[in-house]
Amino acid sequence: MATIQMDFGEEVLTIHLMGNWRVDSSPPNFASIEELFDTVGDVRVVAVTTNKVETWDSMLMTYLVKLVHLCRRHKLEFDRSPLPHDLRMLLNLSLAVPEHENAQLDVETKSFLGRVGKATVDRYGEFLEMLVFTGECFASVLRMLAGRTSVRWKDFWLIVQEVGANAIWIVTLVSFLIGLIIAFLGAVILNRFGADVYVSYLIGYGMLRELGALMTGIIIAGRTGAAFAAEIASMKFSEEIDALKTLGIDPIDFIFLPRILALFLMMPLLVLYADVIGVASGMLVSNLMLDVSVPIFLNGMKVAVALPDYLLGIFKGIVFGILVAISGCLRGMQSRGSAEGVGLATTSAVVTGITLVIFFNAIIDWIAAIYDI
Repeated sequence: MATIQMDFGEEVLTIHLMGNWRVDSSPPNFASIEELFDTVGDVRVVAVTTNKVETWDSMLMTYLVKLVHLCRRHKLEFDRSPLPHDLRMLLNLSLAVPEHENAQLDVETKSFLGRVGKATVDRYGEFLEMLVFTGECFASVLRMLAGRTSVRWKDFWLIVQEVGANAIWIVTLVSFLIGLIIAFLGAVILNRFGADVYVSYLIGYGMLRELGALMTGIIIAGRTGAAFAAEIASMKFSEEIDALKTLGIDPIDFIFLPRILALFLMMPLLVLYADVIGVASGMLVSNLMLDVSVPIFLNGMKVAVALPDYLLGIFKGIVFGILVAISGCLRGMQSRGSAEGVGLATTSAVVTGITLVIFFNAIIDWIAAIYDI
């Protein structure tokens, strides 16, 4: 059985290890030593002796390494001189191995302002990285237009099918429900004022200008953006991207450009489709609840919605498609080489995509309000 004995001297804590330090024997509770280190006052040096250790294996080495890290955390000196030469050499070799790149490091606790500052610097670095990546993607588009690079159109059409046709069903469901909800709320409120016919104003303006593009962008960010991030993170994990670079193939031209072009092409069409479904469901509710006929509903939409409103929604779809594609590809490239990294990249892509969609929707609406569009 492994046991320990501790002696306190002048600024020195000596830990005597005794007994059988083997894997098949139970080690002493390390938590008691951690609690002791939290209460030591004048101790500056920690020394360990193994004179009374009868047998040992890797368990003893693991215990010593944990002691060294505990001393570093509390800024105490670990004295290795009492250890036997062979054990001291093994300990030096164990500590010479660098930390794994994904290992959790013990960092000094900062103040609230320090944590805020660090988070701000980190977000600023991510913002710059996204700007650089966006510039590289834009340069890839220019190279394609200049004929200096080519797109694998077979892959492009497969991606178009995945981001467009395969997303029809979820876009249909969400758009139908959104149009239904807007019409229902409008019917409940407008009916109190005897303004039932104006429900078409609310549905037409809300869907064509705002919610059609916004909800489609959020859907695609959660569906397609996550898929892009997972695919690229998996390729990075299996070193396929490194293989492309070794062959002299730019991953941006080969992997990212087809995905950006696919969403650039399909998002306006999906927004148009979402507008039609949302207006149709709103018209259905208006007819059933308020007895507003189809001609009256359509005439109200003609009065409420102008061509710039419709075009603004389509323009939002184009912008949202580019943002979702770039955020998904970027997060996939930023993933760490592990299965956990793939999951984190997918989650980050969804959060980034939805945040950018909502943020740029507000920016576009603000600019449109300034110029009275």
